[in-house]
Amino acid sequence: MLLDTIDSPADLKKLSVEQLPELAAEIRDAMLVKLGAHGGHVGPNLGTVELEIAMHYVFDSPRDRFVFDVSHQSYTHKILTGRREAFTDPAKYDDDSGYTNPNESEHDWFNMGHTSTSMSLASGLAKARDLAGDSYNVVTVIGDGSLSGGEAFEGFDAVGEMGTNFIAIVNDNEMSIAENHGGLYRGLRELRETNGESPNNLFRALGFDYRYLEDGNDVSKLIDALRSLKDVDHPVVLHVHTLKGKGFAPAVADKETWHWNWHFDPKTGASTLPAGDGSGDGDGSESYEDLTGAWLLRRMKEDPRIVAITSATPTVMGFTPELRREAGRQFVDVGIAEEQAVAMASGIARGGGIPVYGFCTTFVQRAYDQLMQDLCVNGNPAVLLAFDASVYAMNDVTHLGFYDIAMMGNIPNLVYLAPTCREEYFAMLEWAVAQRERPVAIRVPVVGGVVSHGVPDTTDYGLLNRYEVARRGSGVAIVALGDFFQLGERVADALESELGVKPTLINPKFISGVDRGLLDSLLADHRVTVTLEDGQLEGGFGEKIAAHYGPTAMRVKTYGVAKSFPDRYDPDELLAANGVTVPAIVADVRAMLDE
Repeated sequence: MLLDTIDSPADLKKLSVEQLPELAAEIRDAMLVKLGAHGGHVGPNLGTVELEIAMHYVFDSPRDRFVFDVSHQSYTHKILTGRREAFTDPAKYDDDSGYTNPNESEHDWFNMGHTSTSMSLASGLAKARDLAGDSYNVVTVIGDGSLSGGEAFEGFDAVGEMGTNFIAIVNDNEMSIAENHGGLYRGLRELRETNGESPNNLFRALGFDYRYLEDGNDVSKLIDALRSLKDVDHPVVLHVHTLKGKGFAPAVADKETWHWNWHFDPKTGASTLPAGDGSGDGDGSESYEDLTGAWLLRRMKEDPRIVAITSATPTVMGFTPELRREAGRQFVDVGIAEEQAVAMASGIARGGGIPVYGFCTTFVQRAYDQLMQDLCVNGNPAVLLAFDASVYAMNDVTHLGFYDIAMMGNIPNLVYLAPTCREEYFAMLEWAVAQRERPVAIRVPVVGGVVSHGVPDTTDYGLLNRYEVARRGSGVAIVALGDFFQLGERVADALESELGVKPTLINPKFISGVDRGLLDSLLADHRVTVTLEDGQLEGGFGEKIAAHYGPTAMRVKTYGVAKSFPDRYDPDELLAANGVTVPAIVADVRAMLDE
């Protein structure tokens, strides 16, 4: 196999151009075997195999700098730069991340996994090169979906003024994760339909030279196009039209589902996930995503003011293509633009509508200013649903989602809620949609799947910061937030069985506030308070409780994850390293009681 001979770009350059289609086919086969067993971004990588072969065939990485937007389409680049075995040897599948990472290779310049950043990052490389009087090429690969992010525009705008070597490859596969949304895509379509001749050319307007290649999966044509641009002395866009999922029929037929996937047969695409394993990956088990989509669609039909908003991740809130079609104009996808989503939600609320913005939590940090200024300073009653907010959600360093408690739990005017079960979640959602006084965010549960107690939640959430006492005891209080309430139950059981202490177990429900009355009442017959939260400790929920008890004799121990950027971790191992296990917590409580 040709692939077995490639350990570096130098090895690639030894092949003839005529051999490269065979190499591309071998790379696709290797990818599919790994992705079927391990998971990863399927469609984006299958569509850019020829492009990345051509880039390494023409340019001289790492002297020439490659920056891949999101970098979720960089698998071929990794294979060609000494990391082949991470895709061909099952024992080494976890050796490399799914994104570029300078710790892995000198051919990677940034650790990146969020979108629309490549132009800005690479503009810095180009500026540093020019200041040093150097002459290497700076090359970005940015997908058409990433163009909808505001930072992409800012990067193009800055580079367009620089007037120096910069090659921006726009990989246009006519898709984001789902379909593209935004006015700029009319212009891209016109460019495709006119073979790049349309005068409606955003890139030229921003100061770039422009070239178009219709067959962006023809490696020979790609090589010719890139050779003509190597060492160019000004900014240029090479707009290539590619096929997302190329070479794998299921991924071509259903590009949205196959953007990221796993547990599939690499030949047929059929799922290999055991039925009923509870993962929610299409096995029939309930998920909060699907339940949310169904609930919102039903409420939309009852109230035309309700609008669901997504920033290019519609299925994170359960909006499949079918639900999107049924929702019609009451569903809005703003593209990869979290800032726009939050500000638009604020505007809808101010105008009398009822916006519900669902997002993958790792991405909403991109809209922190809009959360603060556009939404919460104005106090507009938008509803925010934070999905995948947990140590148990995504675990790549670029996609961590457990910083939200510290970030969103401390914004004035924002009520941030943490349900522990299905009944609480929908009670909170009903209240959030009905009230018109303030913005409300809900941290959608992750741990344990959809937990249902079958008992309606009758809490009046309009009475802010009222915690619920789930078990009344004495001596020790456990304040267990949201996802970690189940952990709190196990700790309470262990304290009673091992120490003979019947603790008070509290479900706080409110992340953003403190029930001072309840906490003060515990001072009469409690010596120790333990807080449990599924997130970063510094700036988190537990510190609010500790601060309240600071002037008192109450001993407080907070549990969560220390401030850090863990990468591709095992959740249970990470928690254990932070002392978040039942035995460790019981031992700590024993020590505090003995003092």
